[in-house]
Amino acid sequence: MSESLGSGPPPTPPQKPTTALRRRLAELRGPALAARPLDARALAALAANPGCRRRALLDGAGVDKGALAEAIGAPSAAFGQSQFAFMRGNAFEAKVKGDGGTELLRLLHERMGAAGSEPPGEATAPDLAAAGPEGRAARTALALREATAAGSWALLDHPMLALEVAGSPAYLEPDAVVVHPDGRWTVVEIKSFPLIDAAADPSKVGAAARQSAVYVLALERVAARTEGASVDHSVLLVGPKDFSNLPTASVVDVRKQRSVTRRQLDRLARIEDIADALPPGTTFDLDGQSGEALAAAVEAVPAVYAPECLAACELAFHCRGRAREEGAVTALGRSLRGELGGLTTIGEVLAAARGESGDPADPTVAAVRRAAALRAEAGVPCR
Repeated sequence: MSESLGSGPPPTPPQKPTTALRRRLAELRGPALAARPLDARALAALAANPGCRRRALLDGAGVDKGALAEAIGAPSAAFGQSQFAFMRGNAFEAKVKGDGGTELLRLLHERMGAAGSEPPGEATAPDLAAAGPEGRAARTALALREATAAGSWALLDHPMLALEVAGSPAYLEPDAVVVHPDGRWTVVEIKSFPLIDAAADPSKVGAAARQSAVYVLALERVAARTEGASVDHSVLLVGPKDFSNLPTASVVDVRKQRSVTRRQLDRLARIEDIADALPPGTTFDLDGQSGEALAAAVEAVPAVYAPECLAACELAFHCRGRAREEGAVTALGRSLRGELGGLTTIGEVLAAARGESGDPADPTVAAVRRAAALRAEAGVPCR
């Protein structure tokens, strides 16, 4: 595997959760309910807030957080694609991958090929069908190894990758992975938002980069066990050119996002530890439970709210309400929380600013008192 992807020993493959853990997660979710899959978008959001044990447990157990929010009487944060956008995206993806992926390979060569090299001809398209996500992940790994050993172009359409998250495997499905004759593997992300002069909305590109970084991490685990394989630290982002329906592409370097995501995922507490800390009988089963009981179950798991959660978690409004009730400074944003050090509530901040508490030698206390003095000079009360 390429040394540019990070130092340290090769990552270990995701381990199959124990029978006891699977049974425990099923009890938390509700034995009659199927687990909701943890996709790359949710995993990137989870990695962005690794201190939130509530989301780690609920996502690990496959709980429907939107239905849970509705059951406890909290509005569910609405996000994601509309049905129209979803259909448009599927149609555009089919256009890009049509004719054996000829257009996709052309874009790949145009943006990432070596100068003077010949464009790729036909690429093999391995059959990735298998029973269940675990079987599909194993079939994908086999197809990647076979394509790398063959030394030819291969286009894997919607492969299944596995990544261990807090001690439990998550199964991820990128739009495509291209295997190069030299053994490189490139993640391809196909989006329906336009690329104007090969550039797009920075916020959308950032979200796509974080999502792709998760796929790169999962691919690295397969590449570590495949001779001659390496994973590109750049991904190919394909989208409509300007305001047409013609595909174009841009290369996005995801090394930073990959490093941050890997570090944050490593910080996640193991799901077994979170589940073991719950009161006996705790469950998020929506069948036969009152809203009060479900709300108590939710509150039994510690959460860390930040305004960014509103764009990534269905329980964000519930958690925001609790954070405001407690006066937690996290409700004001992670950057402000980081600047306030040991002052974790708004009450503590105001008391320190008024000189009622806090060590004057503490730089944070000194800073808030200085800010309060400046507000007083301007005739603005500190309250």
